Amino acid sequence: MPVHRSATTAPRRRHLLAAGTFLSALTLLLTLPGAASAADTAAAPERGTARMGQGVIAHDGQAGGSSTGTNAVQTEGVDVSGHQGNVAWSTLWNSGVKWAYVKATEGTYYKNTYFTQQYNGSYNVGMIRGTYHFATPDTTSGAAQANYFVDNGGGWSRDGRTLPGVLDIEWNPYGAQCYGKTQAGMVAWIRDFVNTYKARTGRDPVIYTATSWWKDCTGNNAGFGATNPLWVARYNTTVGELPAGWSYYTMWQYTSSGPTVGDHNHFNGALDRVVALANG
Repeated sequence: MPVHRSATTAPRRRHLLAAGTFLSALTLLLTLPGAASAADTAAAPERGTARMGQGVIAHDGQAGGSSTGTNAVQTEGVDVSGHQGNVAWSTLWNSGVKWAYVKATEGTYYKNTYFTQQYNGSYNVGMIRGTYHFATPDTTSGAAQANYFVDNGGGWSRDGRTLPGVLDIEWNPYGAQCYGKTQAGMVAWIRDFVNTYKARTGRDPVIYTATSWWKDCTGNNAGFGATNPLWVARYNTTVGELPAGWSYYTMWQYTSSGPTVGDHNHFNGALDRVVALANG
């Protein structure tokens, strides 16, 4: 006996086929290089909350023990952001911390709401201090972010107490680790930032990064070592391999679990060398 199909069967089949095609295309898109994974998207924190070294443990791990550098004389420092809130600067100073960096900005959309307490507080106890910018190369240009940084706390003055600004360029906490950029595109973005910062302030900014991220996202570009001081992230007992172009580090973030404030750093030299960097 012949089977009579409903008049609605064919349209329904077409809808199912179309849905299947869409899901297949979406799956392909999410597997392309530079695309954010579903885990990245689900775990992405709120914009503006990124902080220096946030991705180090997840990507590079950490090791315990006392850290040592290539220079026997090291000067202790800290870096802070809105994550720490109001900081006990006197406690840090009395523990031997002599310099500090404070997060000023992120992208072109965020200013640290604790900036005044942190920046002025470190200065008032006697520290040499500076500011850093958390880069988001997928949101605006390097020049736009350098200008935003300088306009909102990232400037510099030759007073012996102000360190040059820092470009914090590292893993993207909001998505794909290289911000969807090719290696050449990332190098161009960084160059745009550092050139604009120098044009605005007269100083070459410090570059904060981790060797493994630098290799992955810039192709281990060696073009910045002659001009930009290196602040390297490595949570271990030794600093390890440096990014290409730098034969030594200026600063080394060696832990995120220090006393009072978690992020602790060594300056590669005595306090007079910190002053020298401040003076340019």
